[in-house]
Amino acid sequence: MTLVTGISGLLVGCSEADSGTTTVTAAADGQLAELAQTAADTGSLGVIVRVDRGRGKPVEIARQTAWTKADHRLAVNDRFRMASNTKTVVATLILQLVAEHRVDLADPVERWLPGVVEGGQDITVKMLLNHTSGLGDYLLTPEFLPTLTGQERRTWRPEELLAITPPQDPPAAPGEKYSYSNANYAALGLILEKATGKGLARLIEQRITGPLGMNDSFLATNADFGSGKKHATGYEPDSARLRRILAPTVELPEGTGFAGPGRPHDNVDTTDVDPSWAWAAGGMVSTARDWQRFQTALMSGKLLPEAQMEQMRTMVTAPEERGAYGLGLMKVDTPCGTVWGHTGGQPGYSGEVYTDGSGRRSVAVLTITNFGVKEAKAATTNKALVDTAVCTMLGKPLPATPAG
Repeated sequence: MTLVTGISGLLVGCSEADSGTTTVTAAADGQLAELAQTAADTGSLGVIVRVDRGRGKPVEIARQTAWTKADHRLAVNDRFRMASNTKTVVATLILQLVAEHRVDLADPVERWLPGVVEGGQDITVKMLLNHTSGLGDYLLTPEFLPTLTGQERRTWRPEELLAITPPQDPPAAPGEKYSYSNANYAALGLILEKATGKGLARLIEQRITGPLGMNDSFLATNADFGSGKKHATGYEPDSARLRRILAPTVELPEGTGFAGPGRPHDNVDTTDVDPSWAWAAGGMVSTARDWQRFQTALMSGKLLPEAQMEQMRTMVTAPEERGAYGLGLMKVDTPCGTVWGHTGGQPGYSGEVYTDGSGRRSVAVLTITNFGVKEAKAATTNKALVDTAVCTMLGKPLPATPAG
């Protein structure tokens, strides 16, 4: 089993104590690689793991279950749909405008988007950022579900998505409680364009990806990953298996399933499902390395002034996120300590990218299925992989891992 490890001073000029540390580090990296393969073989299908300890060469691992290799040999530098990780970029752009006194967190949405957001006179920009707006989500509405699954190819404008967004169920007044909604970030994307007079893709390029040298990152406008660039193949469960997975919490209409070629073990290749609807809520394409570059730049204070970083890290309780949610940023408690970042999921792709508190160390775990990893065994091994990768990043003792 090949493993690219991130060990500095490899047996060159090392003291006896250094050699001992190197041995421990190598053992931890080996355990991480084994767990990555276990996760792939128990439902994650394929994973990219990249750990940057802040010094030395990063740990880079790509593992996949055997049958997926006929479609694509997964590599650590493959382009990937970052899904809701995009929200941290959008929040960063908003806070840059706040620092420039062009937008205020207390601005009512109605000021920027008159008549576009239901109840916009009572919803503030800050409420959109931390998901306390009272808006529901459009993802599983009858109008949108065929687009989410790829059964219908339709280009949605953000205004159209906001028009079909239901209220929270049960209803909540603006500012009352946290409830995650992609509609919040569709509205924020429109506010960014209104405030700057520029398209969102251009803003991201000018203020984030260009200055940071994120050459494999862009806001997708269709299913294309970029000419000549290798990208991960994504998969989801077929219709019958999907209904079984979601049955405890979501009742799907009969026959609901993802469009795409059938693959072994009741899977569907969803790589060509158009993600352009996600836009400001989750439309970014990137790589593990590029996204870690963004996260570390943000958390180390290179993209926002101190006052705006404090605003971003002001949290509301978010039980479903294993911690708390700030302004486009998650605070996540793990067995080895608290980390900062975001998660994301789209048909065929899910990922978690975190840093330590200083932004010096970072970790990315990208998985080539989203709904598939919600099955019990897959969820258990994937969580163990993420926790182990975080512990490896932080240099802490590894947690006990489940049997393969």
